[in-house]
Amino acid sequence: MYKLLLPALSIFTIAQLACSGQKSQPTGDNSTPGSVETNPANTNYRPAFAGQTRVAGVKTTTPIVVQQLASGIGRPWAVVPLPDGRLLITEKSGTMEIRSASNGQLLKKITGLPAVEDRGQGGLLDVVPDPQFSSNKIIYWAYSERQGSGNLTAIAKGTLNAAETGVENVQVIFRATPALNSSLHFGCRLLFGRDGFLYASIGERSNMEGRVQAQQLNSGLGKIMRLTTDGRPAPGNPFASTANAMPEIWSYGHRNPQGLAMHPTTGDIWENEFGPRGGDELNLVQAGKNYGWPSITYGIEYAGGAISGGATQRAGMEQPVYYWDPVISPSGMTFYEGNAIPEWQNNLFIACLSGLHVARLVIDSNNKVVGEERLLTDQTERFRDIAFLDGRLYVVTDSGKLLVVRKA
Repeated sequence: MYKLLLPALSIFTIAQLACSGQKSQPTGDNSTPGSVETNPANTNYRPAFAGQTRVAGVKTTTPIVVQQLASGIGRPWAVVPLPDGRLLITEKSGTMEIRSASNGQLLKKITGLPAVEDRGQGGLLDVVPDPQFSSNKIIYWAYSERQGSGNLTAIAKGTLNAAETGVENVQVIFRATPALNSSLHFGCRLLFGRDGFLYASIGERSNMEGRVQAQQLNSGLGKIMRLTTDGRPAPGNPFASTANAMPEIWSYGHRNPQGLAMHPTTGDIWENEFGPRGGDELNLVQAGKNYGWPSITYGIEYAGGAISGGATQRAGMEQPVYYWDPVISPSGMTFYEGNAIPEWQNNLFIACLSGLHVARLVIDSNNKVVGEERLLTDQTERFRDIAFLDGRLYVVTDSGKLLVVRKA
């Protein structure tokens, strides 16, 4: 049941929100004094350029409020604003909810979606409304789908029925083949760009068979796809004329990308992805670029060995704009728009899982990260997704909570 203000309501000054231990210096690579990361890195790898990791910490000075709007949502994976100001939330087992953004009240429960492969990291994943949702009521969603003895990431579309309790005219518009027997690294975030096309981030499925396919253009694994609303390759995609390449591919060499966001001023598409032990990345995604996995990485195998001989740079492969070691497990992310909190304007906010915080990144006009802050650390939650709406940030947690962060 919804409660207007639960006991978990907290009002923070910046001192309470910032990560403690700011004076402590990291022992890892090329650390900047005052970095929010104070633990040693897993590797001795050197960054490719100054400011690629462990930049100086920043502190929000505007008093903010963190309010728990709802709990018991199950295992939410995405929180997405609808054009009318309500929130659409996916639940991993295969249902969606529409909730009030003002008080978290459950307004509608949407059932009857295609069956999902709900094990491991699979299930019902991201959702996004059509650019013309106000008139056509069409939504697009990503999920893990059973295929024979394996599974894959699928994208479907359908129309909300009049009661907003089900979806009609369901079509699967894209499948990231091949199907593999894995319960890991499905991705998948969905985002409509300013060009009107649907961007979808696809994981490489974690196992060795899928890992190598992140570098192969005839595979849908480890890619960012750019699609029409019917799931066809978007016009102008970079590999449309490349023999044996999937024409839907926009970029490749990704590991497990669970964050996509569009810069509110430039319209650029940004992406984050999980590294192994170390090497979580933030990338500016551009057409035809190779982002390196597994040929280059700032992480190591979970068992401790080097990946691809320990290479962090190779010709023809993009460097991450920013990376983390140790990992923060970045999931959903959003840019802060407007000036309700002026110092947050155009800052990037990332929901972190193992990091147990929301990361705030200040990005300058040269697309470099120049400041980092860790927020909501006292909540001790795995943050799965974050969305911006009307000057506020809405966050869902793996424990089934919906939180709102706003100016006090």
